[in-house]
Amino acid sequence: MAQESDIDHVVIAGMAVEAPGGIEEPRALWDALVASRELIGSFPRDRGWDVDDLLSVHRHEGWSRVGDAGGFLTTAAEFDRAVFGLGKRDAVAADPQQRVMLRTVWRALENAGINPGDLAGEDAGVFLGASPMEYGPRGSVVHEYSGHRIIGFSTFGMSGRVSHSLGLIGPSVNVDSACASSLTAIHLAAAAVRAGECDWAVAGAVSVMGSPGAFYEFAKLNALSDDGHCRSYADNASGTLWGEGAGVVVLEPESRARRLGHRIYGRILASHHNHNGAGRPILVPRTDAQERVIRKTIATAGIDPATVGMIEGHGTATRAGDPVEIRALQNTYGEAGSPALLGSVKANTGHAQAAAGMLGLTKLLLSGLHGQIPPTLYADTPTTRVDWDRTGLRLAAELTEWKPVDGYRYGAISSFGAAGANAHAIIAMPACEENGDV
Repeated sequence: MAQESDIDHVVIAGMAVEAPGGIEEPRALWDALVASRELIGSFPRDRGWDVDDLLSVHRHEGWSRVGDAGGFLTTAAEFDRAVFGLGKRDAVAADPQQRVMLRTVWRALENAGINPGDLAGEDAGVFLGASPMEYGPRGSVVHEYSGHRIIGFSTFGMSGRVSHSLGLIGPSVNVDSACASSLTAIHLAAAAVRAGECDWAVAGAVSVMGSPGAFYEFAKLNALSDDGHCRSYADNASGTLWGEGAGVVVLEPESRARRLGHRIYGRILASHHNHNGAGRPILVPRTDAQERVIRKTIATAGIDPATVGMIEGHGTATRAGDPVEIRALQNTYGEAGSPALLGSVKANTGHAQAAAGMLGLTKLLLSGLHGQIPPTLYADTPTTRVDWDRTGLRLAAELTEWKPVDGYRYGAISSFGAAGANAHAIIAMPACEENGDV
């Protein structure tokens, strides 16, 4: 068995984020989390949505009320096409998710100390999560942008657009495992770097809604928040609240990061993903499946689960999802008498769907960097659907000092997809690394 000193860990050497409320950098997100700011706004009126119809959809029998609220990116339409070498028609035909992802990757590279304009021929991988969001007219409609849409309107165009723009020649992979897309992309990217399939990689995910379809779907399922708040793990949670966002991290072997003088936000000790399997409706989450992926990740990481001080959960604020997730965490980390604090960035930003895991990972990395665990909104009324007294697991109700264990802060993060995908990762963040600010 290899000794710890012999392992060349895959590390996170750079990051970038976009979140609701005009947030375009990690520092701004951290400030919002520490201040317990809710980054929710009204529906955008510049996307051609029939907002009046959406707000009155409860007129149909069996549909729940939709509030005028969500976590929307305020700069989703902004894009400097010249920086990325896109012609005018290509830029307009490109799904906003592609445009947001291009600039987020650029910022993550700069954050890592890498010049994005000098990467042509680099054996670097691109692993990105995204979901179709119904941008633009149907492909069968003759339009002035016909011919440009084959890439611009496609999910598969995401990673290819980034690789092409930067001149990267490593693997270029798009991931769609619904709300587990972010952590799945991280998992695949880290595995590729470990296996030598590429020298380093960028991984991340994005969500920009081209239509309000997700609100209609969850209103029909009666799983949408009825008061415009995403009350993760709270007793008065009424459903999820959709949002948008983007996040990217730069992954590379630790030896490379240290040789090049890159900052190290954290080591990816382990990550895994699985599926619920058959037996229940596809939308219904399962404690046993989530527990399996968590136990496997803990085993691969080779750590005592009691050392994990922060768990960034999925926390959809649905009556079915939150209790299932908490029970899985109690059966794994809670069994070790863990003092871990549980929270979810969704309470601040809404549920950013494919990008939800990236917003959560950014929060986790920032918490490790600053040595503090920010409060989760609405944690003062934890759900009564689980027995909190049988474990040491608690909701993060206030800003709390995060003490390191043997020089590291160990954190975990979970994401689960609507079609049954589950993903989990464990990150070790150095407490003494002189990373400076972000």
